[in-house]
Formats: sequence, structure tokens, C-alpha cells
Amino acid sequence: MEHNNNNNNPNRNPNPIRNPLSSSAPVWPTIDGALGLTEEDSVSYARNFYNFGFALLPLLWAVNCFYFWPVLRHSRSFPRIRPYVVGSAIGLTVFTALLCSWALTFSLGGERLFGPVWDQLVMYNLADRLGLTTWS
Repeated sequence: MEHNNNNNNPNRNPNPIRNPLSSSAPVWPTIDGALGLTEEDSVSYARNFYNFGFALLPLLWAVNCFYFWPVLRHSRSFPRIRPYVVGSAIGLTVFTALLCSWALTFSLGGERLFGPVWDQLVMYNLADRLGLTTWS
């Protein structure tokens, strides 16, 4: 049997893209596709994750970036959701940079950087100061 690829095939797929997952625009705003949220619900969730991230819960910014990854990845998709997801990505990046710089300052600088104030800044000698280490 011979395989013919002519244009007169009545069952021809009008979509030239063979794999629908490789298209440039996502169909669903969330990573779980059809099982996820509708676009209306997605706007509400993305806004809430973004706003609550400012309440010192930057983990919600990370969740927002992960859950709405298709929106973050494609710049022209879902314009109502995108500002919240991009804002979450920026907030998470700034928070991570500040947290890493703070941790590195204390771990690398230590007593050499802070001098005699170092004893009041560190918490590992708190039990000694409160007298909790004596066995009675």
C-alpha cells in the first residue's frame, strides 16, 4: 500500500503544528492544564498570591511563579494575569538577593566585620547569657 501526501485528502489536519504542546501561545494559564483553574479564577489567585507575598510570605511569590509558569514563559499570553506573575518573579528575585546577602554578611563577616557588637547580634550565646546552660 502506498502512502500518498496530496492536498486533496478530506481528513487533512488544518493545523500545521503537529504537536499542540509546542505551540508558542499556551492554552491554559496554569501548569496543570485543563485540570487547573479557569482564566477568571486564575486572575484572582495570581492577584492574591502576589499581594500576600508582600505580607512577608515570599514563598507565595515562588508558588505564583511555579503555578503560572506558562504565563511567565510566554510574554504575550494572558495579559490580565501576567502583571501579577511578573511582579511575583521580581519580588522573589529581590527577596532572594536580600536574604542571600544578609546570610553571607553574617556568615563570612562575623566578628571581623562587626567587632565587639558581634556578641550582642548572635543568638548562639543567648542560653549562656540567660543562665540556661548551668546544670543544677
